[in-house]
Amino acid sequence: MELTLAHWLYGIFTLAIIVTMIFRKGVVLPTLLGTFIIAWVYKGSIVDGFTAIFNANLIAAQELFSIFLIITFMLALLNSLKDLGADVRMIQPIQKIMINGHISFFVLVGVTYVISLFFWPTPAVPLICALLVPAAVRAGLPAMTAAVAIALAGQGMALSSDYIVQVAPSLSATSAGIDAGTVADKSLILSVIAGGIAILLAYFMYRKGIRTKDDPRNETELNTLNAAENTTNEVKTNNLPRWSKVFAIFVPLSLLVVVVYMMYNKLFTGSGGLVGGDGAAFVGGVAVILLLLSTVAFGKHHALDYISNHITDGFVFAFKAMGPVIPIAGFFFLGSGDFAGNIMGVEEGPSLLFGLVEATQEFLPQSAILAAFSVLIIGIITGLDGSGFSGLPLTGALAASLETQGMDTATLAAIGQMGAIWTGGGTIVAWSSLIAIAGFCGVSVMELVRKNFLPVIIGLFVMTLFGVFIL
Repeated sequence: MELTLAHWLYGIFTLAIIVTMIFRKGVVLPTLLGTFIIAWVYKGSIVDGFTAIFNANLIAAQELFSIFLIITFMLALLNSLKDLGADVRMIQPIQKIMINGHISFFVLVGVTYVISLFFWPTPAVPLICALLVPAAVRAGLPAMTAAVAIALAGQGMALSSDYIVQVAPSLSATSAGIDAGTVADKSLILSVIAGGIAILLAYFMYRKGIRTKDDPRNETELNTLNAAENTTNEVKTNNLPRWSKVFAIFVPLSLLVVVVYMMYNKLFTGSGGLVGGDGAAFVGGVAVILLLLSTVAFGKHHALDYISNHITDGFVFAFKAMGPVIPIAGFFFLGSGDFAGNIMGVEEGPSLLFGLVEATQEFLPQSAILAAFSVLIIGIITGLDGSGFSGLPLTGALAASLETQGMDTATLAAIGQMGAIWTGGGTIVAWSSLIAIAGFCGVSVMELVRKNFLPVIIGLFVMTLFGVFIL
């Protein structure tokens, strides 16, 4: 394939974006500049360069807006449960199970994973750390080991699959030009492999540090936890509204029914199930109805104002979390033949990224292992920005370009997604949301990174081999 100047420019800007991520800087500027220059050169008109910037961001926003909605509704639901005190009610019974440090470790893993699947780790971590970590420390689990369990289960295993909310699979699949449900299914399997290995490794590596319940060091560590957060939750627990018990039971049961229905529809009806956009829409719709009920129960005559505030807060959170992804996705959409035509206003747009990969394939060994580890490494590099999501348009686009006889696009996209989110989502990057876990647990974030690093890297390595030879 003959490469044009636009191809070379796209390759240069892609490398510049990767280098920028390595140095932990924002990549919005080079993606916007790259979109402008590449479209200008390809069309030969500076006016077309200006319009391409707007079109790229508009198309990216249209493709990804469903992601913003699902984040908004799930966070709004969580905030309405906080109003009622139902979030505390849902967690409190679990404290009774934490009879020693070993059980506490796996209880933290299980609870963090489940809550993070539905509400994302960022809003779930304060609740878990405030209510369960003190109980775990009293049982003999060191605060650092508790932080490891929460990070690996939430920011790692749950967020990397994102199977319920499906933000990550949608980003990966849209850039790869494939169905989000397929990527979600592969991501779930790979995340469980990577997470299971990382969590078990962490447990066996640090189990000797787990103490007995009567160890005096437990009380010392309790004093270093966030006293203000604990006091706030104690006050809230003592003043729970009467509806809190109802919604503490009703909401988890409703979400459980949603999962059971989705799995039944997928496994037994032969219809392929509610996956991708349909699955996210179903979850989001249920969240809205639960939001309506919980807001009315709390606010009664003021429910109209309360629900507006919760949805506004949800949108603000969604745009803060995902806003920078839009221009990044727009740049990589420009490199895809599926979107380039609409962005540059031509009938058939160029496949810039695919063209570059195709031109170099004759110099590269056609190896499924090489393709898989290449996408994994690129994913890890993109995760160094501390986000985890900003690199998914790149890994998704590369997955479509690097598909080999032994590796399909969905598996490659899922592997890249694992690398990006396990890194930047908050397990082995200190400037990510891992800071929040360290702060709530009263431990050093750099020490937490060191504790997580080896289990995570081994988990990702084994997960990639599993994807190549089995999945």
